[in-house]
Formats: sequence, structure tokens, C-alpha cells
Amino acid sequence: MASLSGAVETGPGPESPPNLTRDDAARRAGTVTVQSYEVALDLTDGQGRPGEKTFDTRSVVHFTATSGAATWIDFVGDGIRSAELNGEQLDVAAWTCRDGLALPGLQAENVLVVEAVGLYTNTGEGLHRFADPEDGAVYLYSQFETADAKRMFACFDQPDLKATFRFRVVAPAGWRVVTNAAAESVRGPGGDPAPEDVAAGPDGVADGGPWTHLFGTTPRMSTYVTALVAGPYHVVRSDHDGIELGLYCRRPLAPYLDAERLFTETAQGFDFFHDAFGVRYPFGKYDQLFVPEFNAGAMENAGAVTFREEYVFRSKVTGYLYERRCETVLHEMAHMWFGDLVTMRWWDDLWLNESFATWASVVAQVGATRYTGAWTTFANVEKSWAYVQDQLPSTHPIAADMVDLHTVELNFDGITYAKGASVLKQLAAYVGYESFLAGLREYFRSHAFGNARLTDLLAALEQASGRDLSAWSAAWLQTTGLNTVQLDVETAPDDAGVEVITRIEVLQSPAEPGAGELRPHRLAVGIYDDDGSGRLVRTHRTELDVTGARTAVPDLVGARRGALLLVNDDDLTYCKLRLDAASLGTAIERIGDIADSLPRTLVWSSIWEMTRDGRNRARDFVRTALAGLPRETEIGVVQRILAQTQLAISSYAEPGWATSTGWPQFTGTVLRLVREEEPGSDRQLALVNALAAARLHPDEVAVLAGWRDGTDPLPGLEVDTDLSWTLLGALVAHGAAGTDDIDRAAAADPTASGQRRAAAVRALLPDADAKAALWDRLMHDDGMANALQDASIGGFAHPAQGELLAPFVRRYFDTVGEVWHRRSPEVAQKVVVGLYPRWAVSPEAVELATSWESGDHPVQLARLISEGRAGVQRAVRARAADAGGADAG
Repeated sequence: MASLSGAVETGPGPESPPNLTRDDAARRAGTVTVQSYEVALDLTDGQGRPGEKTFDTRSVVHFTATSGAATWIDFVGDGIRSAELNGEQLDVAAWTCRDGLALPGLQAENVLVVEAVGLYTNTGEGLHRFADPEDGAVYLYSQFETADAKRMFACFDQPDLKATFRFRVVAPAGWRVVTNAAAESVRGPGGDPAPEDVAAGPDGVADGGPWTHLFGTTPRMSTYVTALVAGPYHVVRSDHDGIELGLYCRRPLAPYLDAERLFTETAQGFDFFHDAFGVRYPFGKYDQLFVPEFNAGAMENAGAVTFREEYVFRSKVTGYLYERRCETVLHEMAHMWFGDLVTMRWWDDLWLNESFATWASVVAQVGATRYTGAWTTFANVEKSWAYVQDQLPSTHPIAADMVDLHTVELNFDGITYAKGASVLKQLAAYVGYESFLAGLREYFRSHAFGNARLTDLLAALEQASGRDLSAWSAAWLQTTGLNTVQLDVETAPDDAGVEVITRIEVLQSPAEPGAGELRPHRLAVGIYDDDGSGRLVRTHRTELDVTGARTAVPDLVGARRGALLLVNDDDLTYCKLRLDAASLGTAIERIGDIADSLPRTLVWSSIWEMTRDGRNRARDFVRTALAGLPRETEIGVVQRILAQTQLAISSYAEPGWATSTGWPQFTGTVLRLVREEEPGSDRQLALVNALAAARLHPDEVAVLAGWRDGTDPLPGLEVDTDLSWTLLGALVAHGAAGTDDIDRAAAADPTASGQRRAAAVRALLPDADAKAALWDRLMHDDGMANALQDASIGGFAHPAQGELLAPFVRRYFDTVGEVWHRRSPEVAQKVVVGLYPRWAVSPEAVELATSWESGDHPVQLARLISEGRAGVQRAVRARAADAGGADAG
């Protein structure tokens, strides 16, 4: 899955889904082996129309078991009508969502039939139901990771109880229905074949009674990667290398579906992975479905990958977003092998699924697509995410101890995805790329359609490379924190008076936070110097193993020192990079002169991490960023620097300086650059978006108003639907537009996207009563649709509204525990994290959090609060460093 703890008793109320423990899952897997599921679903109301709240679901499960043993099967829904085990009726009165359905007296061979009533959700869990505000058409999609297949059909819902699946679905006439396998037949009410190209009505339903869709039998797979998507979806079909391809989206988004680009990138991915992995794609057809109100970026359902529909761009976006979408496409495709074909036994190895898919997607981007600079984006985005996560008090080993599902749900984080992918990149360098691929091929062949553990992968890599990976695995996968690496250099003039290196060593500090380990690193050291044209280019590079506190770099002794020394050149290992004093001076003054994007990004990252640590003043980062932005060529890096600069001003800079100097410097420079940029360019759009998110002077607000209403247009700027919303948000946040303006914009954009944008902009209203009303809804309305909740949370805090937000700090800590108790962890987590009062950078806010943490709270919730508190503490220290100008590290 692409990214948008504790004990059993910590979940929400008594009828919430069960928090399956690792021990209970192991006991059940030791009792039963599942052969197959036959699942029948009726998605109609009995009259051929879409169901509104419930659906009928029937499971026929064939499984073997230890004779005489007992176990349970999972189901979460409105109720179980009947259950029959080996011809005997079971007592369904004792069933609860939390405990499942007891299965006593098992035989060696068993057939279980469960007829039940499922519940649609609006939270993005289980079988999600969405009614399009434009035409009322209903769209359904499933989301089952980590263990929500039980919300759609009765099943043994854990990853190591794989089975084959065969679906039969009754749906309104004219609907598209997609599952993991291809459809075998679609028949109308009389049993005759349904017409292939019947036109659905305005509400998405064709005339006539319901259609019955029968699908083929899948290969063996885990329950969490099964899928159902149904509704009047628009579809475009193609094929590549014998694989049938499909792209699906809601009907109103059909004009914006860029099928040619998506099919091209899909084909490039398949060609690359077939060659690299040595095993053909194993699941027949390959559908990619863009669905509404999706919580994550995408989900790797075998043969039926779901994506958030925001990846169908209805307005102009920068090339960076196309690159990120491609990464997501390839990430999910990589899961077809790592996760779907070979699946972890339990969620302890979740990191292998997500880290591998993240690493493989970037390798494929560089090797097969137009995005050859994807490692620059990886260093800029993924590793930055990992650095933040790995310095929190809640940091955990990559191979985490996943004792239960609630623990798993909090660990879809920067460690599991980004740090793990960084470590895999280093492992590929450590054993050699070709040996790494050879080990993967053996792993896929040996464990196809089964389950495996980390030890199985390491054994295959050891066999392929000849390297013993036990020490490497212990050092990297079972520890926490970052090592800092830097160079210790001595130079002397040569006969011509040029400074040459006489001694150079890599220094490695103990990992923090954690036990202070020194790790083995495979890294490169580069020397960069002026090429005579004003560019800084690499003149020397050497690669070596670093294993202790000091490691000599003999290959560079005698080389010219150059202007910039870069340890971890090419970003081979995972570490904090600290520049020596001379190199830091070069970087601050000449970061835009570094010719290649990856080393330039590594330098940007180093300076940013020093700023977060209080070793570089926030105001100095702002100065460096604003000076370097005009020469930065990578649009993704431009957007990242703009976001970091705004964070530096709002959170890390002394507030008086931020108000008097920081914000005016930022907005004034960005506005000047906007006017200087090539009209219609990606850079112009990125700068406009950044300006719209900033704290603005009234004169600047007036400029944005002129762009939006066309009275003072910006040459080349197309104010399309989404940009109009963005500019309106800036006006609303500063009091230059209000409720009537939002209502008019919503009437002009009566789409699902328009609803979300309107919710976000309403949240920006600078009115105490409006803020309070929204706060109460977010905290107390448990039926609020996930997409509207997300949009409202995203708009709640703005850098121009500090005084308005102040009352909500204490209210947050008074209320957050109740939210966690009432809602599922996935839904509650959005409120807990999204509304944490990061805007209150003060010792008093830290004390409130610390006092709250001293109470008795669920472990998972306490972890999230500690992460928020740690972020505010870091900001308090950075502000002190900015005000004092001293090293606070």
C-alpha cells in the first residue's frame, strides 16, 4: 500500500473489529489450512437498485483442520443469518464482531457456509459506499489491509491463511464489477448474457433487473489483497505482453483520465519487473481503479489495484505530481511479487512488503521510465520522511515487533516505508545489484503463492552473494535511530600552492535515538570543484565500507581538496550527513551551482537537518533557500524547499523575526520569482501554490484576488477549477473572502472534488465561532465521511491564524481520548494526528502534552501524542537557537 500499538484491550467499543494478536493468529494457523472461498454478494436493494446501508454476503469455505479442534471465523457486519459447519447448524446468537463466530468440533475436512448481512462504510474501510453529488450514482470499492476483508465476507482474516477465491456478485444493471479474477460471465435477470455496452442511466443504473457477475478462480492469495469494485465506472482497456489492462474511474472524471500515459508507464513497469524478477506477473489481468474517498495512496489488491482518484488530475499540476503518481503505480505493481505472490507470515515483516515496493518502484522509474532522476526525489521526499520518524520518541526497529493489529496500524510510517527502502538500497550496494536480483529471483521461485519470513529472503541473498548477512541484519533491522557521518580532513599546499588532502577519515557517531550502535555502511565520498564555468562538478569519487567510529579513505589522499566534500555521495546509505565547515560555507553560498541534482539534494537535506537540530538558524536556512531557489532545476526539490522554508518561518524561527522579516522576505521573494518565471511553467505554478499557503500582507492578498477574478491576471497562469479553489482559500484565510464566496464556488463546482475543496476552504474561515463549530464536528460527528473529514482537518490551521487557534490546544487534550475510544484506530488516527496543536510552539503546550501523557491511556494513542509533543519540543529548541544564534545541538 502506498502512503495517504499496544495490547488487545486498547481498541474502541465492544462491537468494534477484533484486535487479532500474533499469538492467536499463530494458533489458528496451526489449526486450519484453507483451500478455497466461494463468495456470493448481492449489492442491490432487492428491486435492482443499489443497496443503501447493507448487502447480503454468503461464504462457502473449504478447509482442513486438526480433527476435534475448535477455532473461529471472522465477520464484522450487521449480523449473521445462519451458519452451517459440515451440515450442522451453528449457534449464531453468540457471534459478535469482536469475537467472531465459534467453530467447534472441527473435522479433518470441513465445509462452512455462512450467510450474513454486511454494512457499507463511509470511512474507507471494508466495502466503502460513495454517492456522487452530481448525479447520485453509487460507487463501491473495498479496502481490506490490514484485516478488513471480514467486513465483506466471513473469512479467516490473516495473511498466512491463503486460499483461492471465486466471487459471484449481483449488482444493478449497467454496473461494472471488478474482482481479482477476470469475469467469466455476466447475465441478466432471465439468465441471458447481459449486453456488453449498455448505457447506464443518469443515476448509473440501466433499465432492467440486476445482473449477475461470475468470476474465475484466483490463485492462492491472502484475504487482505482480495478486492471488489462496483458501480457505473468509466473504463478504458488495453493489453501488453499478453496481460489485459484496464483503467477505471468515476464517469465525471473520464475526460481527465490520461490513459495513454498510464498505460505506457504500466507497460514499462511490467517489462522492467519481468526482466529483474525473472518471474512473470502471476495474476492474469491487471486493472487499475481510481476510486473516491480513498484513505491511502493506493492498495495492491492482486490484479485489481485501487488508487485515490485524486491521481486523475482534473486541473493542471506540476511534473512532480506525475512523477509521484508513476512511483505509486510502480510501487503497487512491485507488490504483485513482493506481498501478493510471496506474502509475509505475519505483520512483523510488513516493512519487507512496503520497503521493497518503495525501493523497487524507484529502481524501475530510473531504469524504465522518463523519471531518471527518481533517486533525487527519493532522497528529497522518502528519506526526509524517514529522518523525521526515526528521531521521534516512538521510533522503532525496521523489523518491528507487531504483537497485534493495532500495533500494525500505527506502523505504516516513515520507518516501514522509507527507512526500510533506504536500507534495501544500501543492501543492494553491499551485496552487489546483480547478486541482489539473483537472490530475489530465487526467493520468488521458492515461495510462490506461499508465505515467507525475513530469514527466507536473507538466506536467498546470502546464497546469491556469498556474503554473511547476519551481522548486517542485526545492525540495521533490529535497531533504531540514525548515525551521523562526517569527514575529518587535513590538507596541505602542494608545490603549485593547491590544497591537497593529506589525511581523510569518515567519522561515524553512535545511532540516536537508541542504544548508540555503530553500523556497517557502504558509502561513497565525492569531491566537487568549480569546472571553470561556475558549476560545481564531481572530480573524484571513491566507494568503501565504513564499519567503526573512524574509517580512513586512502583513495582520496593526494587529491585536490576542492570546494565541497560530500560524504554519502550518491546516497548509498541511510544516515545524517554533516558537512565540514569549509564545505558548509560553499553549500550555503553556492548550493545552486552544484551541477547534478542528487548531490545538490543531499546538500539541501543536510542543511535542513541541521536547521531542525538547531545547528543552523532558521533565518539562515530561509536566506539560503531563497537565494538557491532560482537555480534549482528539479521541480520536486523546488516544491520541497518552498514547504521547508514555510515550516522554518512558522515553527523554527523566533516569532518576532518571523512576523517582521521572515514572512515578508518569503512572500516578497516568491512573488518576484512568480513574475519572473516562464509563463505557464511548472515553477510558476509551484510558486503560486506556495504563496497561497503563506501568511500574506494585504497588498499580496489583493494580488491573488486579481489573479483569481481576472482583474489583474498573471501571464501564463491558467486559473482552472482547482487553482481557483486554492486562491480562494488564501483569500478566505486572510478575511478577504467569506461564506458567500465559498457558496458561489461550490455551486460552480458541484462535484465530489468540489465538495472536498469547499470543506477545506470553509475550515479556513477566520472566525472563532466557525472554528469552534467545525472543531466540535470533527471531534464528535462519528458519521462524517472520511474525505470531508480529511479536507476539513487539512484546512483547520493556517499560519495567519495563531490567535484563533490558541483556544483549541487545551480542548484537544480534553477530547482526544474520547475520539480514540469511539472510532476505529485508522479513523481516529486522522483526528489525533491531523489536529494535534503543532501551531502552539511553546513550553506551555509541551507541558500540557506531558501532563496528558502521565495519565493512563491506550498505548497506541499515547504514542501518537508523544510524536506530536516531540515535534513541538523540537520547534521550541529551534526557535531558541534562532533567537540566540547559538548551536543548540
